[in-house]
Amino acid sequence: MSDEIRDAIQSKYASVARSGLTSRQTGVREVAEAFGYTAEQLASIPDEANMGLSCGNPTLFASLKPGETVVDLGCGGGLDVFLAAAKVGPGGRAIGIDMTPEMIELAERNAARLAGRSAGQNIEFHLATIDKLPLPDNSVDCVISNCVINLAPDKPAVFREIARVLKPQGRLAVSDIALKKPLPPELAGDLMAYVGCIAGAIPVEDYRGGLLRAGFAEVQVIDSGADLNAYAKVENAGGCCSAPPSSLAIVEPAACCSSKPVDDSLHRRLAGLLRTYDVNEFAASVRVFAVK
Repeated sequence: MSDEIRDAIQSKYASVARSGLTSRQTGVREVAEAFGYTAEQLASIPDEANMGLSCGNPTLFASLKPGETVVDLGCGGGLDVFLAAAKVGPGGRAIGIDMTPEMIELAERNAARLAGRSAGQNIEFHLATIDKLPLPDNSVDCVISNCVINLAPDKPAVFREIARVLKPQGRLAVSDIALKKPLPPELAGDLMAYVGCIAGAIPVEDYRGGLLRAGFAEVQVIDSGADLNAYAKVENAGGCCSAPPSSLAIVEPAACCSSKPVDDSLHRRLAGLLRTYDVNEFAASVRVFAVK
């Protein structure tokens, strides 16, 4: 992984983990809902697990079953891990992988909120990069991910690693961003556009071809039709608090409505890009499905 890209990603996502962005803020919640999460799903998990970073909802099409082992690549605060854990039940395992220590710490704090519930007994998190998973060969039923594989400079290595850990007939169910046509040079070369999940995206056909070369079959890369401009909803989220949808809040709602602004620099940068470019013209939120 390029050191410059890795350091930029870790720095910005560490900042998001410390930002105070949660589902209690209207804009953050609206981003999640724009990409397929229901109010009921968001209410079932800690508010701090949602920071407005999704580009889809992979748990909707992963077909998770009780007793399965599922791995979330780039788990962030644990949003999809918690939803997956509820689906695989106490006899299954939901494993989150993230390379940013602050995100793993946040995810573990969020998991502590679920302690004593069935969804809190089958969850674990690991600090690692998604191209070097700390998991045995042929040990996983399903790999999910949400707007993270586009951040990996070496995507073929990620695809090979997913194939390694999946059991025969195991499946990949990923929400991601892929390109419909080449980006303008000034956008393609913008490091912050890379960190913001745009400049690191690859063409739809390259995504499909990369998975086929890694040994996958039944590969589908489908445009979800979601509006990528939804990310602009998070801008100035520090002033957009509303009543919390979840009873699992770590802090009182008034705390997120304080006059102190949250650090939402990544989202502000994304909002700036969206004002400059019609990102939907070049890129799409996609649902990726494949079978080993």
